[in-house]
Amino acid sequence: MIEKREFYINGAWVAPIAARDCEVINPSTEEPCAVISLGSTGDTDAAVSAAKAAFEFWSQTDPEVRLGYVKKIREIYVERAEDMAQAISLEMGAPIDMSRNDQVTSGTWHIDNFIKAFDAIEFIRPLGPHAPDDRIAMEPIGVVGLITPWNWPMNQVTLKVIPALLAGCTMVLKPSEIAPLSSIVFAEIVHAAGLPKGVFNLVNGDGVGVGTDLSTHKDVEMISFTGSARAGVAISKAAADTFKRVCLELGGKGANVIFADADEKAVERGVRRCFNNSGQSCNAPTRMLVERPVYDQAVEKAIEVAATVKVGPADQSGKHIGPVVSAAQFDKIQGLIQKGIDEGARLVAGGTGRPEGFNRGYFVRPTIFADVSNDMTIAREEIFGPVLSIIPFENEEDAIRIANDTIYGLTNYVQSQDGKKRNRMARRLRSGMVEMNGKSRGAGSPFGGVKASGRAREGGVWGIEEFLEAKAISGWASDAE
Repeated sequence: MIEKREFYINGAWVAPIAARDCEVINPSTEEPCAVISLGSTGDTDAAVSAAKAAFEFWSQTDPEVRLGYVKKIREIYVERAEDMAQAISLEMGAPIDMSRNDQVTSGTWHIDNFIKAFDAIEFIRPLGPHAPDDRIAMEPIGVVGLITPWNWPMNQVTLKVIPALLAGCTMVLKPSEIAPLSSIVFAEIVHAAGLPKGVFNLVNGDGVGVGTDLSTHKDVEMISFTGSARAGVAISKAAADTFKRVCLELGGKGANVIFADADEKAVERGVRRCFNNSGQSCNAPTRMLVERPVYDQAVEKAIEVAATVKVGPADQSGKHIGPVVSAAQFDKIQGLIQKGIDEGARLVAGGTGRPEGFNRGYFVRPTIFADVSNDMTIAREEIFGPVLSIIPFENEEDAIRIANDTIYGLTNYVQSQDGKKRNRMARRLRSGMVEMNGKSRGAGSPFGGVKASGRAREGGVWGIEEFLEAKAISGWASDAE
């Protein structure tokens, strides 16, 4: 068992103050695999104090200096890729091949994209030709609290830490207490890169403790949070008294609209995308809307694909899916699958209980419901497991109505060979992102949603500018630039 109880504060690993020990559970075995300490208010105060002291010089560094540190972090991140893959697989159950090929590389992808996007950031900008003596200064907001989830650990850590560094902010990172090991490796990477003391700090803890302390701290100017809508509401309320900027990236209940003229791989693509990472992705297409003329064929194809999805332990190589992250998550998913059955959805694959051959571990059967109506619980709530709901629709207007009938608005998907129809759908779907015909978003595209999915925009130029504030300056001396 790994015992790593220290926090990374002011450029060093330090012993926590009056902290509580917390076991990290291996979801494949249900056995403890590590012990961490949950930080106290004193630990949070120490980290924020270090970040506040460092902000005075870090915010004034040349942007190229900050970029140099980020490039060094990337270099060491690549060197530590196997350590990172092992940590992620152990802590949250991603199969080791998926951890290496997708989980770890999502961090590299974001670092690379931020390095490219940084070229487009103008920290001193002219207002316009109508006001030649006016400038807009884009300045770092200050000390930021970064609260990250367990499902894609390095995806979210790099989406927050890297742009904050480039913007000139100092920070305190609180990773999920369920999956903290990868963030500890990341802190070791930052330390090895020689980042100045106090710029990056890490305090392990839970939402009620360190999360609340950061959200209410008078010296924290911004909270960037990724997680559940419930927690996002709590953070927003907690942060209100100190007038913080709050950037939230929350849940989703994505609609995957498959028209009768969709390509032959559309259904298979949708099922596999839903089950990827054991369904633990906020942008998973968990509602498959199928046009009535091809509905029955789509259901049969989905059943066929589900039968090929294997489940296995995280340390086993292969293209299987692993367990879900925790006992609480397993129990929630089981309850929602049963709810689907009780409310009259037609179970066509999977169901309650563990897959055959498993009596331990948080393994969930890949599950598909057909004949789902959009008012059923499984169509309304974010399940966060390998559970797909298939819903019929009659025409384009009906598809838009069903897709938009949700509190969420993160990612929607459209499958059609009719370009004009795809474009109409993309404009009318209420979500921060729309992906069509299996084409992923390009490098630097902003990630974020609307409604209960939050309003953050992470990635690319948008992701860096979330950590900046605009200052209007008049009477600028152009000859002194």
